[in-house]
Amino acid sequence: MVKPWYKQFWAWFILLLILTTVFGTLLRVYILSQHTVSLVSEDYYKKGKGINIDLSKVSVAQDLNLSAMVYSSETDIVIELSKGELSNFPALNVEFSHRTLPDRDFNYLATANPSGTYKIHLEEPLQGPWFIELRPHDKQWLIQGRMTFPSSTPAPLMN
Repeated sequence: MVKPWYKQFWAWFILLLILTTVFGTLLRVYILSQHTVSLVSEDYYKKGKGINIDLSKVSVAQDLNLSAMVYSSETDIVIELSKGELSNFPALNVEFSHRTLPDRDFNYLATANPSGTYKIHLEEPLQGPWFIELRPHDKQWLIQGRMTFPSSTPAPLMN
């Protein structure tokens, strides 16, 4: 005598596999809809055109023999600017961009002490990799580079 389908092991096994797959797919769709990843920029064309402008500003900084060393001290970020052929230490627009978390990006206007050291005080210490851009107020040149915090030893910003 043949058992009805609902008393068969394999029928329930296959049905369980299908239901597990459906539930897993719905769970993934829900999680991905709640936590979107913004790795692709909306205005990529504008950013692409801006790269050429930034590269020319980097070469201006190189022509002026400008360089910068960066390190952290607890909740302070210290930038030591070698002013090269500049007559004074300008106020700097410092932009910090996180590699994967754009909501953590921030800007800071820093002024130098007489020896050319810029100190930025933060509420909490920076952690992890950051991209740093240094520009004067008139945006004539640009020094940029990557830095991993915390870093107690001065490291150069490399273009």
